Amino acid sequence: MICRGSHPQLSRSHPFPPLERVNRDPVVDRRLAQLLPVDRWPTAQEAAESRWFSPLREGNLSLSHRTWIPAMVPWRATEEGFVTPAVLDWYGRFARGRPGALVVEATGVREIKSGPLLRAGDDRFIPGLKQLVQRVKSESGGHTRLFIQLIDFLSIKRRPVRETFLERHLAITPALRQKLGPQWSGRDERSIREHLKGLDEGGLAEVLPERELESYRYGLRERVTDTHMPHIAELPRVLPALFAQASRRCLEAGFDGIELHCAHAYTLASFLSPSNQRDDGYGGSREARVRLPLEVYEATRQQLGSSAVIGARFLTDEIFEGGGRVDDASYYAVQFARAGMDFLSLSRGGKFEDAKQPKVGRAAYPYTGPSGHECMPTPRIGPPGPFGRNVADVGRVRAAVRAEGFSIPVVACGGISSYWQAEEVLAREEADIVASARQSLADPDWFEKIRLGRGTEVRRCFFTNYCEGLDQSHESVTCQRWDRLKGLGDDDSVARAGDGRRLTAPGWGS
Repeated sequence: MICRGSHPQLSRSHPFPPLERVNRDPVVDRRLAQLLPVDRWPTAQEAAESRWFSPLREGNLSLSHRTWIPAMVPWRATEEGFVTPAVLDWYGRFARGRPGALVVEATGVREIKSGPLLRAGDDRFIPGLKQLVQRVKSESGGHTRLFIQLIDFLSIKRRPVRETFLERHLAITPALRQKLGPQWSGRDERSIREHLKGLDEGGLAEVLPERELESYRYGLRERVTDTHMPHIAELPRVLPALFAQASRRCLEAGFDGIELHCAHAYTLASFLSPSNQRDDGYGGSREARVRLPLEVYEATRQQLGSSAVIGARFLTDEIFEGGGRVDDASYYAVQFARAGMDFLSLSRGGKFEDAKQPKVGRAAYPYTGPSGHECMPTPRIGPPGPFGRNVADVGRVRAAVRAEGFSIPVVACGGISSYWQAEEVLAREEADIVASARQSLADPDWFEKIRLGRGTEVRRCFFTNYCEGLDQSHESVTCQRWDRLKGLGDDDSVARAGDGRRLTAPGWGS
């Protein structure tokens, strides 16, 4: 656990009032007691002299200070991927807190059905994205650098009803006939399907091929290794241009830079994983696995020019058995730095490989298993606790990059909810920028409150993952710290979901 006090500059004694406890609700008090202790917040002078609120200028990247809000998907776009007023309000509210950088949610580069997720795969999305940029620049007074995270993902289906799967979705392949036994080799498909319907779950597990059994239990999920499927085999040929064109649209809309999504359960991350054993030169060894993300970057750089800010989000550790570890991440980081990227943002876990089995009719969700719990840890996760859990590995990646002579900025995240926490990360040179997602959702003004010496007014995140539960259901993401608050000055005007949850955080003065 990262605590204040180990660095001389962070241990200076200044008189400061005790933390305010406005809400004496015992549930609130109990949850606050589970958080990383903060015995006092910094004065405005301390914040002004701090590392976290110092400017960063390295290569193409320029920030007024080193506070960063990573991409979070709020599920507020249209089903077709267009910006809506709710999207503008969501990002505008974060911008009012004046973070150094704000990264817009994972935005699709292809025309793939994905629910209310932003897209940039066609010029028709540019006007809405331009409105988004204008709103953030206006709300932050031009203070916040706005980046957009670009993503590609493969198809994943909902877990099917047993009868439907056996009747319609299951392919009667030679492999299945072989597992059933020689007596079924010449039987018609109808007879085989009727036989399978009569088996219990154990019987099905014995005869269904591995991938078919997985599709039955979890829903069909495409993998980058499914090269027998033409659209999977051609990914290395088509993705660089798709990312480059989407990036061009985003810069045309006015974004300050691009973040290539190479993390968690999605396409580019899957190419980086040791589980990628493609035999076409894009899988197997580390050199082959990093090849497509580098080609995506190179195409994007060629499209945008040498002065554009382009970085990547990827993982320190995939967590699941057989997944990538910090030595893989260090290798990729060096390759990305050598290629000319402008920042490296490190996350952790969040994979399909160890996800919990979904209910029938629901799709698998990559944040429900051990790797997902590492990505968004709660106070129940166990030693060393959820606060700064990813920081040590980020530091190892940064050290590997510095050892090769590169000064590219590295972004750390994962359970950051305290000024002192962030200061220690920077003091120990484990990162150059410290990001916070869930705490920023709980209180979009918290950076500004700290900067002005008003940290006692920070509304702290409980890290219970209430927000993650909404994301899993593709419902509008909100925060339990503010979505049902009553008696606020803006209660009559604030937009609310159908169940009463408020869709934007309350104002600072509320």
